[in-house]
Amino acid sequence: QVQFVESGGGLAQPGESLKLSCVTSGFSFRAYAMNWYRQAPGKEREIVACITCTDHSTKYVDSVKGRFTISRDNSRNTLYLQMNSLKSEDTAVYYCNGGVPHPDMEFPLAAFPSWGEGTQVTVSA
Repeated sequence: QVQFVESGGGLAQPGESLKLSCVTSGFSFRAYAMNWYRQAPGKEREIVACITCTDHSTKYVDSVKGRFTISRDNSRNTLYLQMNSLKSEDTAVYYCNGGVPHPDMEFPLAAFPSWGEGTQVTVSA
């Protein structure tokens, strides 16, 4: 059974930092690209970053480039997202999932239909 457990969210002021974690189980973590997503109130879930998208690369959406860093620890089946210089528009619930590359897509598609509960990030003064 594939499971994702996200944590590390909370309340931050603009400009502050948070580090998210996603502990995974039920699949061969090291064999997959991994994605971070977020869903803001009233909006659809969007991808934020991927790692091992192709080869050993990382990729970010433009809105977080230079501020967020995705990383992984294959020995712990854990994915991370370091978020610096947070902005109010980063407020969302953050999720992770495996990634499956698609030739017509900029980012890998979600590999699994199951999702974790996510972790809430609120950026407010």
